[in-house]
Amino acid sequence: MIRSELVQSLAEENPSLSYRDVEAIVSCFFDEITRRLAENGRVELRGFGAFSTRARDARNGRNPRTGEIVPVEAKRVPFFKPGKEMRVRLNV
Repeated sequence: MIRSELVQSLAEENPSLSYRDVEAIVSCFFDEITRRLAENGRVELRGFGAFSTRARDARNGRNPRTGEIVPVEAKRVPFFKPGKEMRVRLNV
């Protein structure tokens, strides 16, 4: 599901809200998760899962086109750990 499909689905389930209102809510939701992760925080949604960041060390990578070895800087990457309820629902 892509973002526009999510907005469309939520707008259909909530006819009292306009499409623009639903779009604003979804944008706000994603912006807040992103903001919190950028602050090196954690976002936990009970029953769904937790978003956090993990550190990746610097390493040497390889350019797939040329085969040349290139340095890759250390960075933080987003990480999602599904909650227990989600794991149960996926494995029914």
